[in-house]
Amino acid sequence: MNDFVPAVAIVVAAGSGSRLGADVPKALVELDGVPMVRRCLDALADGGVTSVVVTVPASYEARFQEALSGSPVPFRTVVGGARRQDSVRLGAEALAAGNPADAVVLVHDAARPLVPSGVVAHVSRAVAAGAGAVVPAVPVIDSIRELDDLGSRVVERSRLRAVQTPQGFRLGTLLAAHRHVEAEGIEVTDDAGAAEAIGHAVTLVPGHRDAMKITEPVDMVLAHAILAGRK
Repeated sequence: MNDFVPAVAIVVAAGSGSRLGADVPKALVELDGVPMVRRCLDALADGGVTSVVVTVPASYEARFQEALSGSPVPFRTVVGGARRQDSVRLGAEALAAGNPADAVVLVHDAARPLVPSGVVAHVSRAVAAGAGAVVPAVPVIDSIRELDDLGSRVVERSRLRAVQTPQGFRLGTLLAAHRHVEAEGIEVTDDAGAAEAIGHAVTLVPGHRDAMKITEPVDMVLAHAILAGRK
């Protein structure tokens, strides 16, 4: 495609994988013989990303270097923090050393290795067009109940969206957002939440069911089915 917007990316890969029952970090678990983290870099590269910082668990740098051998884009590893938001902040600091503040940056979870390249490109284009924070999302298809003091109540799901990654920003925005939430002691569940904390509106773009998050063993079964369908 000729409408890709060049971008840099942070791949958050410091998770332990304990809920997956793996004896290595989740990002190193293989899907059809390819580590999840490598699948992420392939998808990001296909969507226009030109370089990547991968945040990894301490003492696993060599394992990640091996898993990413032959990557389609230049990458470097940075040891992540105790929380996801700590890892993203460290990754953004690493990117800031060699990229301008107005660079388009995508933050992607290594647990979403099957994200289509079209989603990656769509997020980058939205940031380049002026959006402060961009999130791919899909409609919620399950019935949802919210707990309250009397038990629970049905939540109208037509207005709900499930959030995915990669999420997109200008590098300066992402860095300012994570420095702010760190300084103020604010806990956020995703990077768009950090951007909202400094006043940026969030723009939603269409996500894709293939960009599912792999957390439990049953998710691996679905991921293998998606790969089989692609073949």
